[in-house]
Amino acid sequence: MSASLYDIPLARIDGAPAKLGDFRGKVLLVVNVASKCGLTPQYSALEALYRAKKDRGLEVLGFPANNFKEQEPGSNEEIQSFCSTNYEVSFPLFAKISVKGADQHPLYGELTRAQKEAVGEGPMRERLKGYGIATGEPGEVLWNFEKFLIGRDGKVVGRFAPDLTPDDPRLGEAIDKALAA
Repeated sequence: MSASLYDIPLARIDGAPAKLGDFRGKVLLVVNVASKCGLTPQYSALEALYRAKKDRGLEVLGFPANNFKEQEPGSNEEIQSFCSTNYEVSFPLFAKISVKGADQHPLYGELTRAQKEAVGEGPMRERLKGYGIATGEPGEVLWNFEKFLIGRDGKVVGRFAPDLTPDDPRLGEAIDKALAA
């Protein structure tokens, strides 16, 4: 990740200005999230992962996005309430953004350029195609709950498919390796 990525303007879910530079020196798991998706229960596993590893330097960062079948229609306030009420989310959430397309947020432009392929890619893409859902171009975010792992040095060190759960050993090993670096 270039130093400029740390400086991309973001907004927390409450509207407060932020940037990835606020988390410099930590391992970041950046996840595009949605409240009305079949993968939404991953919030529980993301929260468990965050609680288990935050003292070692892991930050889970949730970015609500409404890019896939309008599965995140709510306002930032509604999203925050949903996450805290239903999943007791305590990891940082950010204002809703777009993760693909003409209005793609610069953060996701940089993430997808830095890491083109996702570990675990394939099964979900095939399922979506089976439902007649267009899956976009290779390298684009496939669906809600795709995960990007950023090392303490600010470089993207991994990308994980949406249906690869937060407790999958492949993700756990990558996080532990990044935390140890």
